Amino acid sequence: MDFRVDRRKFLVGASIAAIPVRQLHALFAEEAGRYPQGAKRTRELANVKALVFDTFGTVVDWRSSVIAEGMTWGRAKGLQIDWGQFADRWRLGYRPAMDKVRKGQIPWTRLDDLHRMILEELLNEYKIQGLTEEEKVHWTYVWRRLKPWPDSAAGLTRLKKKYIIAPLSNGNIALMANLAKFGGLPWDAILGAELVKHYKPDREVYLSAAYYLDLKPEEVMMVAAHVGDLQAARSCGLRTGFIYRPNEFGDGSAGKPDKAQPGDFDVVSASMIDLAQQLGA
Repeated sequence: MDFRVDRRKFLVGASIAAIPVRQLHALFAEEAGRYPQGAKRTRELANVKALVFDTFGTVVDWRSSVIAEGMTWGRAKGLQIDWGQFADRWRLGYRPAMDKVRKGQIPWTRLDDLHRMILEELLNEYKIQGLTEEEKVHWTYVWRRLKPWPDSAAGLTRLKKKYIIAPLSNGNIALMANLAKFGGLPWDAILGAELVKHYKPDREVYLSAAYYLDLKPEEVMMVAAHVGDLQAARSCGLRTGFIYRPNEFGDGSAGKPDKAQPGDFDVVSASMIDLAQQLGA
């Protein structure tokens, strides 16, 4: 089999989901055997000691979770709202809110508090009135109650046997700790933006992972479903692992799932379990 020809067919998209994992592994192994860069990458991956993970969209299904709670909450409150649109609007407010911090318009702010700021704007926009402070806090904390993708906990449990695993998210420590407790995510540690008061894709976040784990950047792999996140991590010397999450954005307006080809990153996988298998965990 000429891998250089066949690999064009295996875009991470609709096609990769239909390819048996065993066949994917055989193709990756063949690449390593046939081409020097493949063998070099294998040696480099052997030095990886820790995996750090983007969380929203990569490990947990934020959109479906927010919609499900919104529908339940809406029925209790008698609200007629397009909860898919509401979830998308909440998510789309995330980057502009972080930019206010970056531009110095507001001081450093935890993601929980940014979520609350965006929620207040949405409550006004959708004319939702009369909520108590307790209700607003509970609704803000929906982001602490996001369900993992079906393969996440099992895949992470396998990876944990071989690597140190931790989130590297823009989510604050309390948010990440509660999310792990809610979803059964077996982290060894919690890393991320709050420790360095920078948001991804700032270099400080990626380099902090190696610093806090007492490792070299090349001994840490950033895992994400988002190409920009991985490119930023790679520019800081981290290894990179891509997971395809075709359903992250559903049919909404908040974005489209990123895709990658084998070779675009150190590992390109179709699920958390596929990632574990490719890394020998």
